[in-house]
Amino acid sequence: MAQWHPHKTVATVVVKDDKFLMVEELIDGRLVLNQPAGHLEANESLEEAAVRETLEESAWEVELTAFLGLYQSKTNDKGVCYIRSCYIAKPVRHYPERALDTDIVQALWLSRAEIQARQQQLRSPAVLLVIDDYLAGKHYPLDAVTYIE
Repeated sequence: MAQWHPHKTVATVVVKDDKFLMVEELIDGRLVLNQPAGHLEANESLEEAAVRETLEESAWEVELTAFLGLYQSKTNDKGVCYIRSCYIAKPVRHYPERALDTDIVQALWLSRAEIQARQQQLRSPAVLLVIDDYLAGKHYPLDAVTYIE
């Protein structure tokens, strides 16, 4: 029997002037919209992964301010399970000369209404859900997640 492994990912909701930091990325030939997000790597905490992925995908250095929540989803076509830890962050510094990850087309700031208008382009339903959770005031302290070395 084959072993099953869920995909452990992180995502970061970064807000500036009522706009959200988003990335357009090419996935299987389709241009999709997502928060800066990616997979947890060996020997890093969830917080480290969230900061790293945000920098790699958007060229923005961020400071995490809160834990938004844990989201579990399954793709209908492949049965892959994603467990997404989502953080809230504030932008600290932009590095416009920094190359973005190869599948990232661009990073951009969009309002909730602009994201809603592009709903067919969202990488997953979690993209808008985490924004709505953020807007509803769902914020937990960073120490809600404990990293044990």
